[in-house]
Amino acid sequence: MVLEISEPLLVVEFDKKKIIIEEEEMIPPWQDQITIRGLVASLILGTLFCIITHKLNLTVGIGLSLNVAAGLLGFFFIKSWTAFLSKLGFSTTPFTRQENTVIQTCVVACYGLAYSGGFGSYMIAMDDRTYKLIGVDYPGNRVEDVKNPSLGWMMGFMFVVSFLGLFSLVPLRKVMIIDYKLTYPSGTATAMLINSFHTNSGDELAEKQLSCLGKYLSISFFWSFFKWFFSGAGDSCGFDNFPSLGLLAFKNTFYFDFSPTYVGCGLICPHIVNCSLLFGAIISWGFLWPFIAQHVGDWYLADLGSSDFKGLYGYKVFTAISLILGDGLYNLVKIIAITVKEICNKSTNQKFPIFNEFRGENILDGESSKLSMEQKKKDEIFLKDRIPSWVAASGYVGLAAISTATIPVIFPPLKWYLVLSSYVIAPALAFCNSYGCGLTDWSLSTTYGQIGLFIFASAVGSNGGVIAGLVSCGVMMSIVATAADLMQDFKTGYLTFSSAKSMFVSQLVGTAMGCIIAPLTFWLFWTAFDIGDPNGPYKAPYALIFREMAILGVEGFSELPKHCLAICCGFFVAALIINLSRDMLPSKISQFIPIPMAMAIPFYIGAYFAIDMFVGTVILFVWEKINRKEAENYAGAVASGLICGDGIWTIPSAVLSIFRVNPPICMYFGPSLSS
Repeated sequence: MVLEISEPLLVVEFDKKKIIIEEEEMIPPWQDQITIRGLVASLILGTLFCIITHKLNLTVGIGLSLNVAAGLLGFFFIKSWTAFLSKLGFSTTPFTRQENTVIQTCVVACYGLAYSGGFGSYMIAMDDRTYKLIGVDYPGNRVEDVKNPSLGWMMGFMFVVSFLGLFSLVPLRKVMIIDYKLTYPSGTATAMLINSFHTNSGDELAEKQLSCLGKYLSISFFWSFFKWFFSGAGDSCGFDNFPSLGLLAFKNTFYFDFSPTYVGCGLICPHIVNCSLLFGAIISWGFLWPFIAQHVGDWYLADLGSSDFKGLYGYKVFTAISLILGDGLYNLVKIIAITVKEICNKSTNQKFPIFNEFRGENILDGESSKLSMEQKKKDEIFLKDRIPSWVAASGYVGLAAISTATIPVIFPPLKWYLVLSSYVIAPALAFCNSYGCGLTDWSLSTTYGQIGLFIFASAVGSNGGVIAGLVSCGVMMSIVATAADLMQDFKTGYLTFSSAKSMFVSQLVGTAMGCIIAPLTFWLFWTAFDIGDPNGPYKAPYALIFREMAILGVEGFSELPKHCLAICCGFFVAALIINLSRDMLPSKISQFIPIPMAMAIPFYIGAYFAIDMFVGTVILFVWEKINRKEAENYAGAVASGLICGDGIWTIPSAVLSIFRVNPPICMYFGPSLSS
């Protein structure tokens, strides 16, 4: 659904220093849209969101779009601060929608690196624990392909790869936002929220939303604190292991673990995503794994460990990989085809002045005269503070040169010419990903990274191919993900009358913050918790999957257990058929067809988090039936509060763990004793 943001038509006058919109507001110059208090708020919120993203990555491997939550909490933070200063008698500058947008952009750029940085996937796929979990004798799994996390090289790697995506598509911002009018649903929804906060009619709703967010944040924090007392020192204690559906179901991971984070995710994610997760859990843990377990001793040896890839564990991981690849490749081909078709249609219908930037005078063509005053106002503000194309081009080339020289020093198996080849093709892939994200709100950065992983792992071969594949995956993911995030935020800025230059600068600042904060917050988890333990809460599920992908790229499929390859091929084809059905059938039918990518997540992790998220979607569904308007207004605030409260508790929990302070009680459930 396309969301339109409408503003009253007003006369616009341009001055050298500022733009005045009569009878409405004064839009500050781009320098004034970036404030010290805004950067402080961005730093605090970026840290919080990095912690939340790491927790989701290291527990279930999912990443959420928190753009709306960033806009909401940014408003809450600055409004609270200015209200506090006002009570003390200090005067404060007005809080504008442009400043709110800059904060949101900076926060998104910061926490985005916690996901695209690979701290839950390719980066810790290189570590010693993942190497040992796969098996020291497993073909292709070499001890030479181990590089344990370290703050030094992680920050260095982040700095040399994270900025290139920002420069890759800057010259095309006018084409993507104004000419092609791409929707970017998350960016549009965020702009709608910010605009509602900064109009007189939205004040009352904003206050109620903030009150709701604070209420559920407090509930979530104190509930997580309460749960901690019963979680003991083992892995099977507390509410996180509550056999709510019975002990037999609990054995197959079907239970509700009382997680505010996952319930909050269920409130944010679309109903079809949550239902797809539960459907995938039922197929895998309800039927497929019990069926394969019956053939122990025939299909695979009985004395294998629970994390041995030659046993049941191998079926779980590789079946999940096949679904992920099937879904990712289908959507990749689909979005590239849509992109080519749309570009061809646009080019045959009209010609777009790609690099004809607005420089302060009225140089718009005849088509623009037919636009509404509001549309022209947005266009002129968006194009007024232009970012020269030579800056973007020289920035990309310079950063690519630095990265090409630096990455082989950190990771010797990935030679300089392989890094350079990545940067040659990356802008085209970044464009495809950004365009597709604008149409569907779905970033396929992980898919592009996995394709790079297979290509470079096989190109390097057995002597370092695993490390080379994983690092190239990170390079590709970083570029295409940050490019899509930048365009998403440009859309938000366009709809909130924010300067493109202030947006770009805030992206640079947020990325620099993320290069420091994302590794530091990950290090908090790494030192406090047992990351990668398959029996613990922080399983880091995608670490194993990504390392196995790299090994597959080098060694092939020869060591898989019996019938595993056939099952994987079946699910790969199933993913293609399911996606084709979703596109070919009428919407009244296709809306009920599950999403293969979402189905694949519980195949390896378990069913418990899918049940939590399904509880969230049921709450939202009932809420929408009872009062749809109220649900639309407050569901995001409730979800943000639940997720943030649980995320905040992670900090004291990690500190307690670092100092080896264990919970006083272990609440454990087992079968009743027979009389």
